Amino acid sequence: MGRSRGGLTTKIHAVVDALGNPLRLELTAGRRHDSVMGYEMLKSMDLTQKQVLADRAYDTNRILKLLEGARRDSSYS
Repeated sequence: MGRSRGGLTTKIHAVVDALGNPLRLELTAGRRHDSVMGYEMLKSMDLTQKQVLADRAYDTNRILKLLEGARRDSSYS
């Protein structure tokens, strides 16, 4: 749990499949930015031949480079 102006907070980060079934779940303190955890979760997964859909909080250069690398790697298979 994290402490913020609103009190104690927690965030649930999830990676799900196309049907909404959870593939990976992580809990963090509420003050941790979504993109930090999103990067760590995506980095630990095999993204070959996968599509990723996310909101603006995950639109960082670090995540985009990770996804571009996965796309580049899958194009040689």
